[in-house]
Amino acid sequence: MSEQDRAPDPDAAPEHSESPEPTPEAAADGVADEAAEAPPQPGDEDFEGPRRRARRERAERRAAQDRARAIEEARREAKRRLRAPAETKSVSRGAVRGLKLLVTGVLAVVAVVGLGLLLYFTPVMSVRNVVVTGLAAVTEQEVLDAVAVAPGTPLLQVHTDRVADRVATIRRVASARVQRQYPSTLRVTIVERVPVAVKDFPDGPHLFDRDGVDFATGPPPPALPYLDVEHPGPADPPTRAALAVLVALRPEVVSQVGQIAAPSVASITLTLGDGRVVVWGTADRTQEKADKLAALLTQPGQIYDVSSPDLPTVR
Repeated sequence: MSEQDRAPDPDAAPEHSESPEPTPEAAADGVADEAAEAPPQPGDEDFEGPRRRARRERAERRAAQDRARAIEEARREAKRRLRAPAETKSVSRGAVRGLKLLVTGVLAVVAVVGLGLLLYFTPVMSVRNVVVTGLAAVTEQEVLDAVAVAPGTPLLQVHTDRVADRVATIRRVASARVQRQYPSTLRVTIVERVPVAVKDFPDGPHLFDRDGVDFATGPPPPALPYLDVEHPGPADPPTRAALAVLVALRPEVVSQVGQIAAPSVASITLTLGDGRVVVWGTADRTQEKADKLAALLTQPGQIYDVSSPDLPTVR
């Protein structure tokens, strides 16, 4: 091809092209990159901007906090190391003390149990003497027969309540108490029944105590009042009412009573030894009536009526 053929066409577009103009954002990024890549200028070492200063201060605070935290942890660890031996020693002492108490308690229990077995099954502390107190009309032999405890019986094997119940079966005994007195004595204390009234029966006079118990047959004590009731006994209401009257009377009055009659609880009458009569009435307000009668008997008369203690009369 000839050079003429290669001649440029005046109407053709030029071969080289121009670059497009950069945008403002790209221009700003380029400036920042140039500033970052630019070598430090003289005097930059002494210059510190606000952001750099803030970062440096935050870094320094974090470093100071880390150092303080490390110091505190080290201090706590040192305290733990110092406290550990003392706690170990305290725990050891407590364990030894608890073990000693446990051993002492076990030994004490074993000793008590052993002593109890020794006293219960061996005659080391056994019955060698029986002491009876409170006797009057009851004989000692009667009580010993009721006790029925063989000599040599260990005291711990003696059932005191059962022995007391056996002694209380004696007619004249109102109550009985049995006690162990170590090393070798059994003590029996009795309370005998006291006669309050007497009633004649075909087999002889029967004595009654304040509860209406017929506990003895034989001659009555002097000046004992005679009891006139249909069915004497502790379960009979007229008997209980008449005996309650005798118990409430003052000693100087009851000694004058020769007989007390109670056909019912509402018609009680006393006959004195000199023939005077006391109309008692019911068993109500017995103590008031007894007090009124003591003053009333100082007056002359034949019939003394205290059935109404508010208006006692003498005829």
